[in-house]
Amino acid sequence: MYSPQLPLARTRVPHYSSSSEAPNADPGGLEASLLQFIHHHHEASLGLREHTEREKKDAIRNAARVSDLLVDAVNGGVQEAFVNQKRIELEIRALAATIARFMKQTDHWLTATHAINTAIKEIGDFENWMKTMEFDCKSVSAAIHNIHQA
Repeated sequence: MYSPQLPLARTRVPHYSSSSEAPNADPGGLEASLLQFIHHHHEASLGLREHTEREKKDAIRNAARVSDLLVDAVNGGVQEAFVNQKRIELEIRALAATIARFMKQTDHWLTATHAINTAIKEIGDFENWMKTMEFDCKSVSAAIHNIHQA
């Protein structure tokens, strides 16, 4: 991610105290041109390095922003799913309570209908017993009546 820094070219310019010690150096000569060229190259390299660092920091900042936006987008969906899940769980609990209440009510109704059916059967049995008793009484009455006439 980081580019290695290039070593800077440095030249040593000898310092001569008098012009008699300096080798044939004229101010507009080859050595001055080279020094100027190296200085210009050094400044251009520094400018390019600074520009690259600014662009790198900007790219990192933009990548972090995009990452935050993506995380927010994903978290928004996850949060919505979590809220929906909690709401569904609450409704499930409410439905389970309602089902339990209906089951108790249904059991009470079944008990009541069983009692009614038993009572109806007993009434039917009693009615049948009464018919049998009535027939027996008529038979006994007819027998007594026959005996009395005889």
